[in-house]
Amino acid sequence: MHIVKRLLAAADRTLEGFAVLCLLAMILIVTMQVFTRKLLNFVFFWSEEITLLLLAWFSYMGIAIGFREKLHMNMDMIESFVSRRVIRVMDRIIDACTFAFGLYLIISGWDFTVLMNESTLPATKLPNSILYVVMPITGVMTCAYSALQFFGKDTRRYTDVEEEIKQHDA
Repeated sequence: MHIVKRLLAAADRTLEGFAVLCLLAMILIVTMQVFTRKLLNFVFFWSEEITLLLLAWFSYMGIAIGFREKLHMNMDMIESFVSRRVIRVMDRIIDACTFAFGLYLIISGWDFTVLMNESTLPATKLPNSILYVVMPITGVMTCAYSALQFFGKDTRRYTDVEEEIKQHDA
């Protein structure tokens, strides 16, 4: 069981690292694109297409990371009006809905990926499916995080500084 936990943590870190690399590459390409356009009156033919591709990948992976970190919108005000038991039931319903959304991403994303595999992107000639394959990846991540949360596992990797101080002092 310990090996499975370590493998899942490594996969999680790898996917998050890839999302960060997408963001960094996007920043570098856009900076280069602005520099070459304004100063050299030249634009790389692939820069805009790759930037949009990286934006799609970063955004979709950010969805899953947002679910992992519980960063998506919720209504904390309701918690002051209902019992703790009702809150736990509502949390389970939310986790189940999030899991269903992940399944939707897996199924629909795979269908789009297969459908778009025959066409290519105009500038780079990469298969169009490269834009859509991030959807099932995000779906798997979302399903994994929501399943863990459904069974009471805290999936957050980044907590508030106050919580870290309390844990350190304890």
